[in-house]
Amino acid sequence: MTEPRKVLVLGASGLIGRFLTEDLRQRGFGVVALARKFAASQVSNALDLEMPPLAMDSAALARLIGEHTIDIVINCLGVLQDGPGSDTRAVHRDFVERLLQAIKMSGRAIRLIQLSIPGAAADDHTAFSMTKREAEGMIAAAGVSYAILRPGFVIAPAAFGGSAMVRGLAALPVRLSPADAARPFQPVMIEDLAATVAWLASHDIADDSAVIWDVMVSEPMTLGGVIDLFRASLGARGHPRVALPGFLLDLGVKLADLAGFLGWKSPMRSTAIAELRRGVTGDPSAWIAATKIVPADPSQAIGVRAATIQDKWFARLYLAKALIIASLVTFWTASGFIALFISYDAAAGILRSHDFPQALVAPVTVLTSLMDMGIGVLIAFRRTCAFGLVWGIAASLGYMFGAAILTPDLWIEPLGALVKTGPAIVLMLVALLILDNR
Repeated sequence: MTEPRKVLVLGASGLIGRFLTEDLRQRGFGVVALARKFAASQVSNALDLEMPPLAMDSAALARLIGEHTIDIVINCLGVLQDGPGSDTRAVHRDFVERLLQAIKMSGRAIRLIQLSIPGAAADDHTAFSMTKREAEGMIAAAGVSYAILRPGFVIAPAAFGGSAMVRGLAALPVRLSPADAARPFQPVMIEDLAATVAWLASHDIADDSAVIWDVMVSEPMTLGGVIDLFRASLGARGHPRVALPGFLLDLGVKLADLAGFLGWKSPMRSTAIAELRRGVTGDPSAWIAATKIVPADPSQAIGVRAATIQDKWFARLYLAKALIIASLVTFWTASGFIALFISYDAAAGILRSHDFPQALVAPVTVLTSLMDMGIGVLIAFRRTCAFGLVWGIAASLGYMFGAAILTPDLWIEPLGALVKTGPAIVLMLVALLILDNR
């Protein structure tokens, strides 16, 4: 009995990488899954390895391939846009160069399956698409067995990045401009992509040693059409919608780019919108002819299936999440700034008027104002957001209990400042609960 081939999945914590990992394991392949970090719910196998692939040189990659007797390497690594902690050239080009060297150094007959992007090279105008295309050229010239897959817009049970954004847009009572809605947008169900990878992993390495396939439905579709399918599944078909003003979309893109420098990887950044506007198109005939895979009809896979309540909650909250975080950042930083620099006398006067020890009025006013601004800054950065939210909840509770002891009459003052702290705590708790991306 032939032993099943061993597969190495790089980027195994992502939307595509994780699905391929689990699908191949169910089909009987031995899969080594590598990612910088897995979500707690993802780590389920002794061969799920947490290590930073971008920090590995060719020798380390070759050792990994040799130690696990790898036959198939699937590269799902990718970043959308340059920014702190994200370098398109380092991920899409430099890493692939080291990976190709490692495959040669391993001395094994290995097939490389590279997840790339559809479209013509002449239409590549972003760092994302150009570096992806550079990697394709390097692979084609490397003299290794390879398959370059160019999937269309991937539709999966999970949602991340662009697929999450489409769900969010479908849940909103807005419609895109006619030009954006008409963009060509050929999707593919992730099950068909997984079946393609399994087909490649099942065939001899010498067979079809070099293939480049567009993996997507044959029928032309549009971005607006795909959004409408999700609207139908969410039960929103026929609900009234208003046109999304172009300036609002442009403002959202600029804010998303700014948030990228704070560690937030929004799918509404300028690269994502540029890629969507150039369209998602290709010719899947070669793929279909070789594999005999008939791509699933998205209208049957999405439009007919009613969304579950968790699908609806996610879609409705996804784009609201940014608004929640932004409002909390503004709330904390503005309240601290106003108390310290604009209305210091009024803030200190509240303490003085309630028999607060005079020697402590100035230090407490300054320290609490700085603390408030610090909480806002912590929430603004993705890496420290959870800590900032917890600190904000603790500080709010401290204000409430401290006021109950030292200045209890503040609870019944006309503007109800302390009473309003309760809803702020609840909003921070909501932000904490929906903070995860995977």
